[in-house]
Amino acid sequence: MKAWEMNVRRTVPYVPGEQPQAVNLVKLNTNENPYPPAPGVAKVLRETDADLLRRYPDPAAGALVRAIADFHGVAPEQVFVGVGSDDVLGMAFLTFFAGEKPILFPDITYSFYDVWADLFRIPYRRPALDENFRLRPEDYLQENGGIVIANPNAPTSIAEPLEVIERIAAGNPGSVVIVDEAYVDFGGQTALPLTAKYDNVLVVRTFSKSRSLAGLRIGYAIGCEALIRALQDIKYSYNSYTMNAVTIAAGCASVEDRAYFEETLAKVVATRETAEKKLRELGFTFPESSTNFLFATHETVPADYIFAELRRRQIYVRYFPKPRIDRFLRITVGTPEEMDRLCEALGEIISAYRPG
Repeated sequence: MKAWEMNVRRTVPYVPGEQPQAVNLVKLNTNENPYPPAPGVAKVLRETDADLLRRYPDPAAGALVRAIADFHGVAPEQVFVGVGSDDVLGMAFLTFFAGEKPILFPDITYSFYDVWADLFRIPYRRPALDENFRLRPEDYLQENGGIVIANPNAPTSIAEPLEVIERIAAGNPGSVVIVDEAYVDFGGQTALPLTAKYDNVLVVRTFSKSRSLAGLRIGYAIGCEALIRALQDIKYSYNSYTMNAVTIAAGCASVEDRAYFEETLAKVVATRETAEKKLRELGFTFPESSTNFLFATHETVPADYIFAELRRRQIYVRYFPKPRIDRFLRITVGTPEEMDRLCEALGEIISAYRPG
């Protein structure tokens, strides 16, 4: 080891979903929206004057903050924006989890949580979901330094009812409870009403899924003014200009087109329901999904075998070789045509499978 390596901070990094570049593939592995962003986004990209880019953007992203606040009916002082919800969540970990007590999040959930905890030297415990992949609220009523709940959860697709989240928030007045709602637009109950009732609840959202803007990187948080001020203090102590001017303008255009937003959501949900029926006919089972993906297992064919065979056919889904979930595939809901191609391939794979 070189001398300078002794001072290097080390952690096991998060592994993002694969981003294949081949043509004629079906990409159902990273929960992207299969439809384009709102038409106003394209208009912003076409008409933005390049001269705008020589100046620094608004560090507060005020226009976007106001648009999000108007959309949700909250004050701008209750909104924090960042470069994707990962940036917002990472900033929240750094801001709110500075104590010595362990933070709590489920054993099966978004796999970035333990990476941030390790990176920021935050102690943590991971209470196990039950045999049906549901939260046990009582596990979160123990001493802790903070709580993170993805609802709906990834990769399980399950949404807990609002009363479960409220029980956890009410039972932890001394801890910040972060509710990661990356998928809530596709189903489930939002915890946003709890932010008016409890000053320890922070709801985090993203434009990547329901607004088709994964490539633009916009995330935000809503909470009481004191929580948002604390986040801003850490942000401005680290990097003031986190969001570029084009992203701010495009994000505003997305928020302003409510009709298009609701239209594409409805299309994804309808395709999900059709896909559920076809997958059941093929012998798959899965929890009831409140997301834009299905967490599916087959009654006889191993998930790793299906994953490899789909990949050979240029169809990409997500497989997690981890305890308790290595029998499952996470399948993003694509267009109807993509889901038809997937189901046709699955039919071939299942018919040809021979154990051993």
